[in-house]
Amino acid sequence: MELTAGDRRLQALERFADLADGGKRRRAARHLIDASDDAAGVVNMVNLTYRNSPAIHEARRMVLAGEIGVLRHVEASYRQSWLVSQSWGDWRVEDKWLWRLSSRHGSTGVLGDVGIHILDFATYGAGQDIVSLHADLVTFPKAEGERIGDYVLAANDSVAMTARLSSGALATIVASRYMTGHANDLSLALHGTKGAIRVETDGKASNLSACLGGDVDLQRWQILALPSVKRNARRFADALDTGRNGDPSFRRAADMQKLIDAAFESSAAKLPVSVG
Repeated sequence: MELTAGDRRLQALERFADLADGGKRRRAARHLIDASDDAAGVVNMVNLTYRNSPAIHEARRMVLAGEIGVLRHVEASYRQSWLVSQSWGDWRVEDKWLWRLSSRHGSTGVLGDVGIHILDFATYGAGQDIVSLHADLVTFPKAEGERIGDYVLAANDSVAMTARLSSGALATIVASRYMTGHANDLSLALHGTKGAIRVETDGKASNLSACLGGDVDLQRWQILALPSVKRNARRFADALDTGRNGDPSFRRAADMQKLIDAAFESSAAKLPVSVG
């Protein structure tokens, strides 16, 4: 079977399964992921597209090499603005956007749509896992009666999280469709005791800047050169050739889904949630 084409297919399948039978098929899907681990000898990958950015790989290398010292704070954001612009079309009249605003049509909002990408971006760049989080999901008023035709506009539009990483570092993570002036922009800032680095990408071009060494006292940032990195498709082909599993894997996607589930739980309870 082919689930390597992208995480959104898997999420959509799981959302449909939840509606269809109360979650039984979703649990079966998770058993499939378990069976696809390295130990089972099944090569698998999930196309988390922003892993194609060379900047995120170089940022991770620098963090793990200790070049910014001990990580203290992480700031991550995924900014879109299609609810306040028509750069991608008019969401008020196009089904391809309206369904994303309607829980009845299977949407889990911005968190379910792009949450996996910004959570992976943040934790991969930081080289650490999230151990607890506190999330706030917001659905803003958009239409009279919060409905357009068959679409009830109940899915979340924005999410803000605070999280603690395994080292104790503090993270703030935001995703929104109301970030005016941004079509599809991801950013990640990693602040340590010796310096800081900043990653920016729109999925096409990437930038990496750093404040290191003597620049720390001057609050001066410099653009860094980026290495060449293999794209996801190339790494998946290499994994098939060698028989050694690539990254990001089904397991990685499942771990990110745990964070998404925890965020929904936290927002509903208005309490922080531990992630085991």
